[in-house]
Amino acid sequence: MSATDLLGADGPLVEALPGFAPRDTQLAMAQAVETAIDARTTLLVEAGTGTGKTFAYLVPALMSGRKVLLATGTRALQDQLFHRDLPTVQRALGLSVDTALLKGRANYLCHHRLERVSAGDFGADLSLHPALAAVRHFAGSSVDGDLDALEELSPQSSLRPFVTSTADNCLGQECPQIGECFLLKARRTAQQADLVVVNHHLFFADLALKETGFGEVLPDADVFVFDEAHLLPDVATLFFGISLGSLQLTDLARDLLAQAAELGDLPQLPPLAQALGAAAGGLLASLGEPVRRQPWPARLPAQFVAALQAVRGALTDLAAALEPLEGRSEELDNCTARIALLSTRLAPFLGEGQADQVRWVDVRARSCTLHASPVDVAPLFNTHFPRAQRACVFTSGTLAVAGRFEHFVQRLGLDDAHTLALPGGFDYRERALLYLPPALPEPADPGYTDALVAAALPVLAASRGRAFMLFTSHSALRRAATRLRAVDGFTLLVQGERPNRELLAQFRRAVAPVLLGTGSFWQGVDVRGEALSCVIVDKLPFASPGEPVVAGRIAHLRAHGGDPFNDYQLPQAVITLKQGLGRLIRDAGDRGVLMVGDRRLLGRSYGRVFLQSLPPMPITRELGDVQQFFAQAPA
Repeated sequence: MSATDLLGADGPLVEALPGFAPRDTQLAMAQAVETAIDARTTLLVEAGTGTGKTFAYLVPALMSGRKVLLATGTRALQDQLFHRDLPTVQRALGLSVDTALLKGRANYLCHHRLERVSAGDFGADLSLHPALAAVRHFAGSSVDGDLDALEELSPQSSLRPFVTSTADNCLGQECPQIGECFLLKARRTAQQADLVVVNHHLFFADLALKETGFGEVLPDADVFVFDEAHLLPDVATLFFGISLGSLQLTDLARDLLAQAAELGDLPQLPPLAQALGAAAGGLLASLGEPVRRQPWPARLPAQFVAALQAVRGALTDLAAALEPLEGRSEELDNCTARIALLSTRLAPFLGEGQADQVRWVDVRARSCTLHASPVDVAPLFNTHFPRAQRACVFTSGTLAVAGRFEHFVQRLGLDDAHTLALPGGFDYRERALLYLPPALPEPADPGYTDALVAAALPVLAASRGRAFMLFTSHSALRRAATRLRAVDGFTLLVQGERPNRELLAQFRRAVAPVLLGTGSFWQGVDVRGEALSCVIVDKLPFASPGEPVVAGRIAHLRAHGGDPFNDYQLPQAVITLKQGLGRLIRDAGDRGVLMVGDRRLLGRSYGRVFLQSLPPMPITRELGDVQQFFAQAPA
């Protein structure tokens, strides 16, 4: 049977899954995916919310009988695919395909690192960490070592980096506990499976590893499906770039000090390790405050130059000191390899930059990272991931701009791809209302955020909270939070004051909740039902032209005769707005109001591109229409 037959009115999914009903858009997507798999071609599919895109690619992928790799943008969707969707479809179809879930190494407990923490190698504070007992119990009871299952150890825990490995500090085949290695077991299972579920970061990390010639993490496949594909270009930028972080230097210094203490007869090593740690601290100090992402200075400050030279000198001295100690211990040999790697990563920041890269610095409160990012990842993506004789499906709810795919095609170099744009499965004309409040000032006006909050208050009153307010900057978010704290009647939840997971849990159970978010809350957040009935966006989400990578791409496009605004800035903003407004209608029974405060949506010619890219829905500038919408009983 074809995929459309299996998903159709007489197919097994209707019989096996209560509430399942055929959808024309799902059938169209499944047919296109099946054709791409059979012909080994590349397909781009924008599938609006409610299409049922997961089943639309899972059914033809599972029925193909080929080796399949599914890559998602988030671990949440990765877990959902593997633990819920795949078993559901397999049971309905009567299949028994061998599947595997593989995450990045930072998700897997490392027995060797845990042993070192318990022994106090990383300091007495960590050996007394309150979560350590739970981690030890988990190490002895877990089947797969996936730390996402350990509630006591959040991703933000200070202990987590010390009980997981990195590509730098992993001892590999020389590890004394390699026989118990959770990561190695997961990779071996993936190599043998017929269908493997990974995330985008792991996919690109594997491409980078294959490029070095030192092995691979993922098996090769005949069929590649990339869900949440709109995220791929930015992930590719990260992995095809070069970076060097102060934490990598301090971690190396710490491991060298631990080795010196363990071996006991290397008095020359601690001063050199301490010098590296001091150089890392000096690098951060030379950048000063505040926390920021800044372009590479045209003229490097003397203090910054001296800090870079100090790092180079410390690495050079350590390399010379460790050369005669080769073979003394696995950990020491690993440190030697890391010194060579970090020296290589430092090199691009010591001389002139390359024309196809943009150098920049990410300064945090306690660390900094130097980056050299490619301004165009398309040639790199096609070189590292040749698509000939492979079926490749790229899908997301937000790939197209006004129904066209040129922007995504250009960013990844997918000129030969077939495209399909499908509307979502929900009736926005009946279930949603787009409110554009009148008389707000220009977004650049100093009083804009205050005016936005004032315009939002009657909307929030009508919706009884149950709203996300999404901001394009942290400063605007903080200003709005200050204004809203003075207003009674709402449960105010502000990103950054608690972990996102806690904020969402509280949002679902609170009375009249209003959640203020930026960045991560624009996408990947799923609150179904009446709990979320209003989404308010402060401004059209244009990326700041002062952001280093954005500035580099603008300059690159301009130098090559392109139009940075229409070719890059506008399409990116459209896709981000579609993601943000897509938080509202997540199920067939959902209904609500979308409010966009930015007057440019109607006042500038490019506003039409935004409106043409959104699902068709009524638009109003009258507050009374909003109040009437919420006064109506849900259909």
